[in-house]
Amino acid sequence: MALLNPANISAVRGGHALRVPRRGSESAAAGAADGTGAGSAGPPRIGPLPENKVGQQVRVPKTAELVAAQLRRQIVRGELVEGDALPPEAVLMEQFGVSRPTLREAFRVLESEALISVRRGAHGGARVHTPDGQVAARYAGLVLEHRHTTLADVHTAHTLLEPAAVRLLATHHTDATLTALHTALTHPDPAHFHHQLLEHAGNQTLTMIAGMLRHILDTHTPPPHPAPHNHHDHTHLLDLIAHHDPDAAETHWRTHITTTPTQPPTIVLDLLGE
Repeated sequence: MALLNPANISAVRGGHALRVPRRGSESAAAGAADGTGAGSAGPPRIGPLPENKVGQQVRVPKTAELVAAQLRRQIVRGELVEGDALPPEAVLMEQFGVSRPTLREAFRVLESEALISVRRGAHGGARVHTPDGQVAARYAGLVLEHRHTTLADVHTAHTLLEPAAVRLLATHHTDATLTALHTALTHPDPAHFHHQLLEHAGNQTLTMIAGMLRHILDTHTPPPHPAPHNHHDHTHLLDLIAHHDPDAAETHWRTHITTTPTQPPTIVLDLLGE
């Protein structure tokens, strides 16, 4: 673990507003207006700045935000990894050139993003947590609940991702991927096979979105009683994937999903509880 020594962070203090000066010279116009003439040797006189054009206020980030941004960058880039202990406050204050209240404000920002956890006391300190999709899932769940989204709606979105994942798998897969999917067929919960299709699709964005939706479904209500494995459909899918036939694989899996009665009840999400 190595903390970068940020430069010039201590030069910015508070959330003051600056005004951007207007560039350029308008000596000719100014000279004509005040009678000095365009060739006047004196400095140009510039009239009032037009509204909503230039001279608008620019917010300077607070020092705590800059400190938080520096630490956040190191966590996201993997320079600080899960479980790393940040140096003591006194060391960080020296490295960043900030006061203890400023440093603790930066810690609160990172805690709210679940990127660190802070324990007080003699054996306390700040420890790093890598970005977790469940944090995003919890917030996404609140947005969906605010929109009165139903559990069935989330389930439909989740299943719509599977044909896309199947197409990707049939387009480019490895022997290890096929082995993992064949192993998933032996899992007692048939939903595990569906999850593995999304996990091995090879697209991180698709995997993350599917994981967020899965987390919302799993935490909202107990999972419904799973239907038994449809081994014929599942093994046929793996054959199509193995033969690199994305069109047939996607069509087959979309038909399988739409004809399998796994739709949960149409109830509005209630992640917060009554």
